[in-house]
Amino acid sequence: MPFELFIGLRYLKAKRKSTFISLITLISVAGVALGVMALIIVLAVMTGFEEDLKEKILGTNAHIVVLNGTGAIEDYQKLLKKVKGIDGVVAATPFIYNQVMLSSGRNVSGVVLRGIDVQSDAQVTNLHKSIVEGSLDALEDGAVKTPGLVIGKELAKNLGLFVGETVEVISPMGNITPFGMMPKMRRFQVAGIFNTGMFEYDSTLAYVSLAEAQQFLGLGDVVTGIQLKVRDVYKTGELAKVINDKLGHPYHARDWMQMNKNILFALKTEKSVMFIILTLIVLVAAFGIASTLFMVVMEKTRDIAILKSMGATSRSIMQIFVFEGVIIGIFGTAIGVLSGLLVALNLEPIVSFVQKVTGFELFSKDIYYLDHFPSQVIPSDVILISVTAVLISFAATLYPSWAASRMSPAEALRYE
Repeated sequence: MPFELFIGLRYLKAKRKSTFISLITLISVAGVALGVMALIIVLAVMTGFEEDLKEKILGTNAHIVVLNGTGAIEDYQKLLKKVKGIDGVVAATPFIYNQVMLSSGRNVSGVVLRGIDVQSDAQVTNLHKSIVEGSLDALEDGAVKTPGLVIGKELAKNLGLFVGETVEVISPMGNITPFGMMPKMRRFQVAGIFNTGMFEYDSTLAYVSLAEAQQFLGLGDVVTGIQLKVRDVYKTGELAKVINDKLGHPYHARDWMQMNKNILFALKTEKSVMFIILTLIVLVAAFGIASTLFMVVMEKTRDIAILKSMGATSRSIMQIFVFEGVIIGIFGTAIGVLSGLLVALNLEPIVSFVQKVTGFELFSKDIYYLDHFPSQVIPSDVILISVTAVLISFAATLYPSWAASRMSPAEALRYE
């Protein structure tokens, strides 16, 4: 063991005349630990929220959507075969997309009507897994006289609808009559209710079978676009470019990241900003480390003079106090990492316990539309936080250590 590290450890262990220095040391350790713990917990929650949001987006939407820039896709069966043959595409399904109004007699709401092929859609999206009442298969039940409609939980609540009740679907794209444009109206029966956990989807989406959508909207045998499921959801941007090159004009493909880039960018930016803000806690603790070292230097003036008289170099003196400050930082970081991981990995039961004891709902489902408190620890984040905390602690030791190394033995011993 280098004598610099040995002396640095002895200075930490030794009983000092001034208990105030020991108190400042403990506060510095606690400050570093608190900053590291806060960083780990907050980043874990934000990562969990981001992953939960991505899961819900990908559960309702396809990974890639192929559209026709000039209008509807007519020969879509041929296009389906073509895109299925592209390497990386797992499954494909056609869809129709249009805006309509739903009227329950009590309330009216504007929604997005989607016509889907139930069988192939189950291979591309997770809509069938989100059904909480009724059945998605009822959309293609030919024995039912009234066509089926599947709506979101929030939309059903707003319109006061339940499974089995009927609702009027009104399309603004109607027929031209002597009295002007007359909207199309048709009665549908609520065949199912889905709950994705995303308010935007649950309050604005309604699904019918592809054939019913074509007939109701008067489109004929055409679709709005093709939805694709791919092998790697994080390489959809590259695959979309390949699809665009192979299909050519007028078709264009858009991946899920591009369609949701605003919210994904906002989450990424917020996570980076929170990391910077919470790092300030570690910076404040670093000032405590610097203050501790300054006081130790003042107390150990005589020891420094004796060490220099015995042949210790200025570099060795500087290393003694650098080691002492870094040890404080490492110790605080270790405590922060352990406590942060303990809380982040058990956040759900901790939040439930606090809510049960206080009676205060910390994370309201009605506001955030999440049925749990998301938390996901990424090892790279923990490593980055730990390295950052140790580096900040190291930087805080440089000036007081340099000041100690510049001390003259004669000046130090003059007033002893």
